[in-house]
Amino acid sequence: MKRTYFPVKQLLYILLLTISIQLINAQKAIGIPEFNTQKSLTKLDFLSIEMPDKSEPNMGFSGIHYNLKFKDFYTGLGIYGAVSGIRGGFFTLGVNAGIQKELTPHLFIDTGFHFGGGGGAAAPDGGGAFILPHASLGYQFNKFSVTGGYSYVNFFDDGDIKSDQFYVSVQIPISFDYSNYTHAEKKYTTNDLKGSFWEKISNRISVMAHLNNLSPMGDSVNNRGASLNDKTIRLSGVEINSYLTKNWFWLFKTDGAYSGIPAGYMDVFLGGGYHFSMNKNRTNILAKFAIGAGGGGGVDSQGGALLYPDLSIEQKIYQDFYVSINKGFILSPNQHFNASTLGFGLKYYVHTEGTLAKHNTLNKAKFKGININIKQDVYTNAKRVTNPTQDLYQISLQVDLFLKKYIYATGQTSFANFGNAGAYAEGILGVGIQSAPIVNNRFSVFAQFLGGAAGGGNISTGQGLIIKPSVGCYIHLTDQLSLRAAIGHVKASGGELNSTAFNFGLSYRFSLLTTKK
Repeated sequence: MKRTYFPVKQLLYILLLTISIQLINAQKAIGIPEFNTQKSLTKLDFLSIEMPDKSEPNMGFSGIHYNLKFKDFYTGLGIYGAVSGIRGGFFTLGVNAGIQKELTPHLFIDTGFHFGGGGGAAAPDGGGAFILPHASLGYQFNKFSVTGGYSYVNFFDDGDIKSDQFYVSVQIPISFDYSNYTHAEKKYTTNDLKGSFWEKISNRISVMAHLNNLSPMGDSVNNRGASLNDKTIRLSGVEINSYLTKNWFWLFKTDGAYSGIPAGYMDVFLGGGYHFSMNKNRTNILAKFAIGAGGGGGVDSQGGALLYPDLSIEQKIYQDFYVSINKGFILSPNQHFNASTLGFGLKYYVHTEGTLAKHNTLNKAKFKGININIKQDVYTNAKRVTNPTQDLYQISLQVDLFLKKYIYATGQTSFANFGNAGAYAEGILGVGIQSAPIVNNRFSVFAQFLGGAAGGGNISTGQGLIIKPSVGCYIHLTDQLSLRAAIGHVKASGGELNSTAFNFGLSYRFSLLTTKK
């Protein structure tokens, strides 16, 4: 009689599949939130844009993007800044969409489209709206990829900047683990999650809201050639640190001016640093170095490229909260613009996406709600300094972090894209409250209050401080995606901007596991 044998590989596959199904069902049975992984890409790119005045040097345009990846399709957000030429302070914000298609195990094609708004530095940007499509060929290395090819940029709303050029980028895959938003604020011990997919090494991050005083020195001048040495530029902003090891971390930092000079100064930095702890981890010293772009508000930073060395001291005040004092410098590479910085901040440390830590024992776990909103804002009859009054339109990114079930802290950045104010931008922070879902869990309402730095584009914001209360609602399409609409008011302190504001957009939400001692 002929015998039939099951191949060993098939038996192992069936066994692993059975165990996985039992593990998933066991987690559901005890109420552990489901474990999902979102593939994503961080991209740095560069293009050299030919300016309308042929006697002007090209504007080096560099971007930072974060894209969610769905098989061959990706979509996300990106911010660009000028880093060479004479347009320091030229910034934009926009949305990305594209396709990456593999040709061989290492070669792929990347075609994409970026739509955004922004401008600045007296560039001929019109209303600020622009498109930036690209087509490129990429090569996949072990942990990153590079692409190069063709791109085209067009500031089409009465702007004169139109150029096609070579395009190059570096992409790094960075995925994150999450659960559905409905699990936000659920609490566990790390023992409750033992044996689940959440039992893995966590990522340590910190988030800091800060105020910085920027004191120009040396030969620093404004765009009329007058010295800035008697000025103190007051900035507000956010810094995010993500730890690669116990001590080494990378950082992202952005600031906007709210006082001291005409509104409009902004900077964005990407870099890294080293963290040294003492006094039983209650006191920290951080050495940082970053490169980025900055300018605007009359500050002459030439091409816009800036260096940022800094030393910070932190002291624990309550649980994972620290107060921070920093002293550093912001310098252009050719020393054309130099300034010392003195800042103060409130920082929060947390472990995310896992229950284990290499150097700590974690005991408490909570899923925190995060809501990412991309929207179009409209300010009716936005007052100008000299130009005729008209409506102002801007593309806006708002990120909400829920502190409690229905209370959230929020940060927002916006850049003009229509309305003859291409250089106008905002960077504001605030708090909000949101209702539980109503009407068959299809709707939620909210109210929020934000304030911070804004300026540029001939909009009358004085030295840059604005406040912006609003109310609105969400229409929930799925657990993750919602439509969003709001109405409110925006008012400048020291300026004539005093307008009704409304917006509409799309919201992407999820919950992120956070753990601590």
